[in-house]
Amino acid sequence: MEKQIETLQQQLKQQEKLASLGMLSAGIAHEIQNPLNFVINFSKMSEKLLKDLTEIVEDNEDKLPADDREEIDDIVADLKENMEKIVEHGERAISIIQGILLVSRGKENEMLPADINHIVKEYVWLSYHALRANHKGFNVSIVENYQPDIPKMMVIPQDLSRAVLNLMNNACYTVWNRSQKEGEDYKPTISVKTSFKDNQIEVSIADNGEGMSSEVVQRLYENFFTTKPIGQGTGLGMGITRDIIENKHGGHLTFESEVGKGTCFTFTIPAKKP
Repeated sequence: MEKQIETLQQQLKQQEKLASLGMLSAGIAHEIQNPLNFVINFSKMSEKLLKDLTEIVEDNEDKLPADDREEIDDIVADLKENMEKIVEHGERAISIIQGILLVSRGKENEMLPADINHIVKEYVWLSYHALRANHKGFNVSIVENYQPDIPKMMVIPQDLSRAVLNLMNNACYTVWNRSQKEGEDYKPTISVKTSFKDNQIEVSIADNGEGMSSEVVQRLYENFFTTKPIGQGTGLGMGITRDIIENKHGGHLTFESEVGKGTCFTFTIPAKKP
């Protein structure tokens, strides 16, 4: 009993830390977004100025030596390419920040039209990069299969993204854990799939990790139960995920697992069009 109490205390402390980190990350994300907007806007302005410069050069083409004109064209082409990359990656960073802000301060239970593929892809890769940041040198093959014609659906974006993140975090952890035991002979793989059929959205995340024992399966949704070391898991993720899918979205969360072969979690939610 004393050991259980101690474990619960550690897990509650971890929850408090995560809550504080959530507030901190929202603040950091907001502060980073402002300079990123400047970077993107000034890059677009510079692109327009470069276009004006090109027109001036073309108007005075007869006054420039051929070699100089060719060199100017090469420089202009390189500058255009560089600015396009700055805008592209800046907008990608803005998209990630908006996702963080959505999770941190989205309105409680507010249904909004959302791109399911975008949410799944965004949080699958956020989870992957988080694992890579914590475990240097680790890698995993992510096989993505997103049905391209899924229309926007009414969901609670900050909750659905949290559900995807929880499932992907577990998949990343189990393949990482197995890789520590089996070494280079083992090839960590996670498969992500979305589909839209029979007026249902279906999302599956499958891994070739350790799989779940019968005890883990029985206690999977039990609050504060975790197979991760203290400090790495709170034991609340799967309970929260099931609540998000089944209670908040009226869907179903199912799984298939085999020890030594891996686990596949699948959730379906009824399609609600805007």
